[in-house]
Amino acid sequence: MYMDAVVIAGIGTVVLMLGFFVGVGIFVMKDQKNHKHDSAGK
Repeated sequence: MYMDAVVIAGIGTVVLMLGFFVGVGIFVMKDQKNHKHDSAGK
């Protein structure tokens, strides 16, 4: 496959975006587990 700087930058951007969303998702799931007992009061 022909690799140009733009292709490498695009792949890097996609990888960083996916990593960010996975990290946020993991954080949200852990945060929900920590606050399960508080949810009835909201």
